[in-house]
Amino acid sequence: MYLVDANVLIEAKNRYYAFDIAPGFWDWLDQAHNDAVACSVEAVRDELLKGSDELADWAKKNTSFFRPIDQGSTQYFSALSAWATSRNFTPAALSNFTGNNANYLLIAYARNHQHTVVTHERSQPNARTRVLIPDACLAMGVSTVDTFQMLRLTGAQLDLRPRHQ
Repeated sequence: MYLVDANVLIEAKNRYYAFDIAPGFWDWLDQAHNDAVACSVEAVRDELLKGSDELADWAKKNTSFFRPIDQGSTQYFSALSAWATSRNFTPAALSNFTGNNANYLLIAYARNHQHTVVTHERSQPNARTRVLIPDACLAMGVSTVDTFQMLRLTGAQLDLRPRHQ
């Protein structure tokens, strides 16, 4: 299963898969969720709901796409926190990453359920001011891909709809 980060949805909405030009992407996401191929966590939904746009509307309509953090996922909080504190991150970076941070919860959920995290973030092992998803995932034994890798690996095809005359 693919676990989608907020930046994937935000970037899609803002750029290449905007609702008005690429509704097929959003249809695919709905189908992928129905087929148990893709989902996210409630903390990501909470981030999306801070906006008042089509993406927030989509998140409101697709509540089942976003899963709650379960008890099994909480068992990875200490290991994830220990890894982060063992690095040279700034106190602000650590504070922003831990607790109810969506990325922190996303990674713990992915680890517990053996999901692959979908993100646009890139590994920067020497980063100090921000804990990046790919680096934390690597430390936790979680795979990551970007949107396009996920689409290719799942065989997604975003066909054009016929134009209305």
